[in-house]
Amino acid sequence: MPEGDVLRRTAALLDRALAGHVLVRTELRWPGVGGLDLTGRTVLGTVAYGKHLLTRLDDGTTVHTHLRMDGSWRVWPTGSSRAAGRSPDVRAVLGAEHTTAVGYLLGMLDVLRTRDEQAVVGHLGPDILADRVDAPELLRRWSAAGDRPAAEVLLDQRVVAGIGTIFMAESLFADRVWPWTPADEVPDPGHLLAVARRLMQRSVAAGRPDERVHGRAGRPCTRCGGPVAVGTAGEPPVQRVVFWCPRCQSQPAAAG
Repeated sequence: MPEGDVLRRTAALLDRALAGHVLVRTELRWPGVGGLDLTGRTVLGTVAYGKHLLTRLDDGTTVHTHLRMDGSWRVWPTGSSRAAGRSPDVRAVLGAEHTTAVGYLLGMLDVLRTRDEQAVVGHLGPDILADRVDAPELLRRWSAAGDRPAAEVLLDQRVVAGIGTIFMAESLFADRVWPWTPADEVPDPGHLLAVARRLMQRSVAAGRPDERVHGRAGRPCTRCGGPVAVGTAGEPPVQRVVFWCPRCQSQPAAAG
């Protein structure tokens, strides 16, 4: 599933294509909103919150989308064949005079009043990539997680919004934390969360993550040369894969 860094880049893509422009064509191919016509509205901009996108219009309306596993937004020149959105994978078309944004295989799409955005993101923890992260609230939520494994807590969007399997693994590796360390035994959760934020910010700037441990099962660790291991965090049906280095992220004695 795309993580917060991808959502930030997607929001910037949509801003470049649509912000400040009047919609001349809209198609929402989704139950409940398929009949809505948003043409004539001006796009104010798109913001990302965790793994959610909020495209705000000048009439006080927000188009809320979530990419889930396979979704994406692409931008094409208006009038081009791809901007026509003929693919059965297309879920939304937002077209301005010169550019058209097409949403493919979106996992969530609804339209609501901008003042009601909390209805779709209010249950989430602070956004790890927010301009100003609410650090005290992040630490409060982390503390409330008790003895849940650190890997699970990093993935819990109710604790911190935006982190997925890549940056869960990469931040734990960078901070040398065993993924199954109980959250209340992590030496410095504030530092771990700051590391996750820094790694994701680098990915936003670079256009891709620097994967030093994720996806490297059985290959040499980029730090110590030992073999990278793979495990799981969480319980079925929501368990997630965890890549880690047994040498660099050894199990604490207290957790044995």
